[in-house]
Amino acid sequence: MSADDREQGHRTRMQRKKAVVDAAIARADQDKGLLLVLTGNGKGKSSSAFGMLARALGHGLRVGVAQFIKGRSDTGEEAFFRAQPGVVWHVLGEGFTWETQNLERDRETARRAWAVAREMFSDPSLALIVLDELSYPLKNGWLDLPVVLADLAARPAMQHVVITGRGAPDALCEAADTVSELRDVKHAFRAGIRAQKGVDL
Repeated sequence: MSADDREQGHRTRMQRKKAVVDAAIARADQDKGLLLVLTGNGKGKSSSAFGMLARALGHGLRVGVAQFIKGRSDTGEEAFFRAQPGVVWHVLGEGFTWETQNLERDRETARRAWAVAREMFSDPSLALIVLDELSYPLKNGWLDLPVVLADLAARPAMQHVVITGRGAPDALCEAADTVSELRDVKHAFRAGIRAQKGVDL
């Protein structure tokens, strides 16, 4: 095949692709607040959510974060985002369940955290809210899933919510507009490498 043939073949394929993409863009004529779920066993769910947070700030929007499991306040993302105008940040957890080892306390912590999230929903100036690791209180039954879904459905019409965490319940995924599942292929921690600043912390 000659160079001219390859060039013409490429141009034809890209013209067909452009027609498909343009048609899909033309069909997407709605605006609404999105519910996004980032789940799966792979690394990067919270990092992806915080990337959306940065994107929203870049557009001059106000954003909020409620962390449901993490109890530490020394992460790089918190240090960075708390320094930005227009960010509301709540660390509401007490650490992982194998650290707390107290079921009723974990339940009460989750209930208090959800009360904070509901307050955030009532603020229409928050354009995007990240509910970091909310999947854990849901799959463990510490929060009433129908109540959580109802509260999410009742939020302001243009408010976006991103929920992270492994094992997101099926009903939450069904209610979501976008669901991404991150797959774990390989992780440095299993090779004995500690969490690293700037990558894990």
